[in-house]
Amino acid sequence: MRTHAVARFVRVPPRKARLVLDAIRGKAVGEALATLEYTPRAAARLVEKVLRSAIANAEHNHEVRNLDDLRVVEAVADGGPSMKRVSPRAMGRAFFIKHRTSHLRIAVSDELAVAPKAPAPASPAAAPPTALPPRVKRAPAQPAATAARRTPAARRPSARTKPAKERK
Repeated sequence: MRTHAVARFVRVPPRKARLVLDAIRGKAVGEALATLEYTPRAAARLVEKVLRSAIANAEHNHEVRNLDDLRVVEAVADGGPSMKRVSPRAMGRAFFIKHRTSHLRIAVSDELAVAPKAPAPASPAAAPPTALPPRVKRAPAQPAATAARRTPAARRPSARTKPAKERK
């Protein structure tokens, strides 16, 4: 039976919580708890609390007696509301700070083979091409007259190109 637990408005950014959740997703409950115990992140303590709640829900609500069969089948951190703060800076400026929150959801199940959701079949038009596209042609080379115009000998004589005798 699939059982879940949710912690909402947790004061940890969802990006940091996902790093911890990725480490326990798909593991057995005992192994996940051991992983969280030795994970040196603040989010690990919060995730462990939610995981223990999901285990307790499975025991109480669905009378799961053998905890060795439980596996973490879902571990998600969604973004919650951000608390906006202003930090004063020099010369009257203000920097805005967003304290992000997240909603943690962990689901455990004692079913032996929980099939992951299969991706939707892609249409043939959306399939990636097997061969690389042809290269884009470059612009043709410049004609000889244009190239000759840009050489230093073809430039108009200036004061710098004249010998020192002629400049006086």
